[in-house]
Amino acid sequence: MNMITKNEILNAFKFRHACKVFDKTKVIAKNDMEFILETARLSPSSFGFEPWYFVVVQNKELREKLKKGAWGATIKLDTASHFVLGLTMRDFFIKYDSPYIQYFMSQIQHLPEEAALNRRKIFKTFQKKDFDLNTERTLFDWASKQCYIAMANMMTAAAMIGIDSCPIEGFNKKTSEEVLQKYLDIDIKKYGLSYMLAFGYRLNPPKDKTRRQLNEIVGWKE
Repeated sequence: MNMITKNEILNAFKFRHACKVFDKTKVIAKNDMEFILETARLSPSSFGFEPWYFVVVQNKELREKLKKGAWGATIKLDTASHFVLGLTMRDFFIKYDSPYIQYFMSQIQHLPEEAALNRRKIFKTFQKKDFDLNTERTLFDWASKQCYIAMANMMTAAAMIGIDSCPIEGFNKKTSEEVLQKYLDIDIKKYGLSYMLAFGYRLNPPKDKTRRQLNEIVGWKE
């Protein structure tokens, strides 16, 4: 296997920035966008339960509807080649005793019945005791963390092939989810909006990247 060099990976991280305005004359090729989405599909998640769903909004009228609650996305909605909504499963799907969890272990993970039963018991203890995920909000926030892993992988993968991105949390959650329900046929009792994610090609050069030094953020205990 031909491995990517460390410098190539670091160069992609240096290339990536939160692109504020995209060149709307440039469109991402279909196979490139499918590659980016595939990295989301292959992303890890806690217990491997994949509590996510991604909606790629290309329709201009629907993008206009999304502007209603998305004050941080208006320019991106106008200029991005592709616009992705990162949805997270609510407790309807992700609670330890839900039909989805049972289906997932049986049909996706192909666990034998006894192994699935033991795994459900472990997952129940994890939710109820280990992480104290005993409310709809805490369970959603935990699941949302998994969805963010997929977002990070998509942005890095895009940067590695020269495509820009911008993660967006600048939206009113209630208003935006109402738009999703009314115009995009999303059942907001089953899914919540975690983030928006724009992809395209930069129109302007980015500002210099500013970060703390490594020794300020990492402690070694040897």
